[in-house]
Amino acid sequence: MNELRLQAKISEVNALTAKINESASIVVVDYLGLTVQQVTVLRKALLAEGCEMKIIKNNIVKRAAIEAGFTDLVDSLTGPNAIAFSKGDSVAAARILYDFAKDNDKLDLKVGVIDGSFVANDELLVYATLPSRHTLLTMLAAGMMGTVKDLAIALHMYTEEDADESVEESV
Repeated sequence: MNELRLQAKISEVNALTAKINESASIVVVDYLGLTVQQVTVLRKALLAEGCEMKIIKNNIVKRAAIEAGFTDLVDSLTGPNAIAFSKGDSVAAARILYDFAKDNDKLDLKVGVIDGSFVANDELLVYATLPSRHTLLTMLAAGMMGTVKDLAIALHMYTEEDADESVEESV
């Protein structure tokens, strides 16, 4: 029986290591004190953005973090923790968790790994306050459109002014 249990734990560690390596980011949070309803709402919000949250034993997470090369995570894995994984947008999980934590003081962001780099709590909060990729692209496009619009107006005024001068010269 012990051999089967050991094999099961090894396979859990291997699966979690693979999940950590394929994720764009992971965020470790302390969820102690949240109700089941609050956790359900949080999971739905994460799922809507292509993220997921799992509650995994610290021992398994520690072993998987070491295997994945993120030994800095090990010191933060104390008490009840949940891990949020993001596959697409690197800061989506951090942003959703941060927004949820503003309304629910029982949720605390601890540490994370974003784009393969360990981030401590203070740096994680900076990432969490960044706008989404879609919002940033919209802001960039709006800024570029303003410049193009100003150029178009200036060229139009120049051509009107040039046309007025040619009319005056012909009279």
